[in-house]
Amino acid sequence: MATKTYASLPYTEPDHLVRDFASRGIVALPPERLGIPEEIHQRIYTLEKQAYLARKPVTPGGIPDVLKVINAPGVVDACNRIVGRNWAIVPFTHNASFASGARDQHWHKDDNGPYNGRKQRHHQAVQIEMLYYPQDVTEVMGPTATVPYSHYWTFNHEENHDNFAGADHLDFEYQISGMEGVPVSGPDSQYDWEDVVHRRTAHDVRMREAVSNTGWPLVKTLEAAPLRAGSVLLYSHNTFHRGNHRRDDWRLWDDHPRFMWRFWIYRTTEPDGDDRDDRYGAGEIAWRELGVDPLTGIDLREAGENATVVWRFHNHWMRTGQTPPPRPDARELSSKSRETEAGELAEQLLAMGDEAEPQRIGAAYRLASIGDDALAVQHLGAALYSHRESVRRAATYGLIAVGEPSTEIFAEATKSPVKWVRKAGVYGLGDCAPLTGEVLAATVSLLHHDPSVYVRAVAAGTLGCLGRRAAGTGIGTSLVPRCLEALVRSLEREENRLSMDLAQQRSIKFVRPTDECDICEGNGVDMGLDRFEPVRSAVRENALWSMVILCSHGAGLAGDALDSTIDALTAVVRSDRNVICVGFAMDALNRLANLETGGPSPASLDRLRADLIGLLGESPVRCWEALVRGGLSTKYLSAFSEAG
Repeated sequence: MATKTYASLPYTEPDHLVRDFASRGIVALPPERLGIPEEIHQRIYTLEKQAYLARKPVTPGGIPDVLKVINAPGVVDACNRIVGRNWAIVPFTHNASFASGARDQHWHKDDNGPYNGRKQRHHQAVQIEMLYYPQDVTEVMGPTATVPYSHYWTFNHEENHDNFAGADHLDFEYQISGMEGVPVSGPDSQYDWEDVVHRRTAHDVRMREAVSNTGWPLVKTLEAAPLRAGSVLLYSHNTFHRGNHRRDDWRLWDDHPRFMWRFWIYRTTEPDGDDRDDRYGAGEIAWRELGVDPLTGIDLREAGENATVVWRFHNHWMRTGQTPPPRPDARELSSKSRETEAGELAEQLLAMGDEAEPQRIGAAYRLASIGDDALAVQHLGAALYSHRESVRRAATYGLIAVGEPSTEIFAEATKSPVKWVRKAGVYGLGDCAPLTGEVLAATVSLLHHDPSVYVRAVAAGTLGCLGRRAAGTGIGTSLVPRCLEALVRSLEREENRLSMDLAQQRSIKFVRPTDECDICEGNGVDMGLDRFEPVRSAVRENALWSMVILCSHGAGLAGDALDSTIDALTAVVRSDRNVICVGFAMDALNRLANLETGGPSPASLDRLRADLIGLLGESPVRCWEALVRGGLSTKYLSAFSEAG
């Protein structure tokens, strides 16, 4: 497909990739930077259109050129810089095409737990999304609608049932009222065509006001268009976005469908420091002097310190994996002035209302960078025990930004009688603590014994994060086998349950916690196959997510837990009724077998390499996007008859 010459959305400059992702939360890659032939996009589009018009399933296995996009040099390089080397893809989770049409989806944040499962929202670049467009996307083709600069702010969900089911919403009443089911355009639209074209419908107004009514700084709708065929968007999984209606003649939609592929990506390695070079902004950035953002048209001179202090931390962390030094303005403070400012920020942490989310989060990060870790931990640690979720959330992120000095306060929080404090404590350990015996014991205790499914699920995810950091820093590597052992034991104890939407006979958006489970366990899918059932388990899925992370570092890190790990993962592939669990287990084994990690090869690993293709063949489906990303050669596609 020849490159078009019309104006397109401003693509991200390579030197600004990390900086822009840290601040804006969204970056755009042009097709010529992917490093693959542009005719690939035309082939993908042609095959996809044929399947779409024939109402046949569209999967990466059925259109294998999509797998070349996932591993395209430019995509790999960009994701390496944002989310670390050897990044992985969540299996069997919307990794297929989306066609735009007549309706407007609600504003929401996706959750990188599969299919509407609630998972922790890391501020760190741990979970991101990749959108790929095989055809040109014009402004009238229903381009993806996003809210840049929204990814660090959110709403309560622990006891807010509107946000229980994974995705957080800007305007849940839009869902409740049934407005989402009303066509905005197309043959069944009740709107005047001129109002559709000029964005004057009640739907358009409602979408704009939902964003502006947040009161958050800099937020404004960005429709991702025009884009050239082969364009890729990468954005934080915390970014508010939605599906958008088309504004062109509906009679042309089948001739010119707009497709989008989405892949959920997660980190398996720590930042390696390759981006420390000052040419890429590793030092202090004068954020407000950057002027008008070319992608959004937003003037960054309007950015306040509550935003820029958060950007500063994550820009530095993505480049180095480290907490940045104290803020320049804080370094000159006297002890008395520092204590005064800390007290004022502690008061700011208590600001009321959803619109004050940036003030609370900003205060937490400013405390973290005030130049006195003990003082910061004192104030943030007190806020961690607040009865208000919004305050606990800010305190948790602030303590994570302090880094290792927060370990003791988080470990103590895991012993709280309040489950929400225990959850915050074990989550915080995963994002900043070193892997020590004390930290491991606190995490494993919750994983194996906590009565809350939510807390156990977070503890399962924390073990992967702790092991990832141990591998990156070299601190605690001898304990990684104990992490794997704990995860294996968890798999032996935890059970899948009928998915909440089916068990409660209601839309996933309206499911509620039960006596059995206090976390959303999402939609269940059986793939139309007898082998699987529509079941879910937040703990099992998070445990296997962590095992993928740990297995990405090879047999050496697994140590004496290698054999039991391989056995447990093999059992999941062969017998688990939850297809998401099977996909994670396949990828973990695949990464053990195929990622080059050096060192001697144990006999059990040699057997795995010899048996892997046969083991994959025992399942009726394979998660090709995850497997190819994890090192499996695409040549094996031809060994299987199905296109899944």
